[in-house]
Amino acid sequence: METVTAPTDAPTGGPDARPVPGEREREEREEHAFCVRCGEPTEYPASTPGATLCPVCEWQEAERVACSCT
Repeated sequence: METVTAPTDAPTGGPDARPVPGEREREEREEHAFCVRCGEPTEYPASTPGATLCPVCEWQEAERVACSCT
């Protein structure tokens, strides 16, 4: 009996393993929102609703609102 192997260039994941065509380009084109506290660019697209914070301000906000009851 002959053993059959898959070609080495065959995709190894399911349909979700491949990026959606145009998705990365759309994300790169879309402008980032600015932090409402310091004005630095955030990781969020400009179309994100609500107040957006940069990573530094998000961290500071999390520290501020964290419960200190122990």
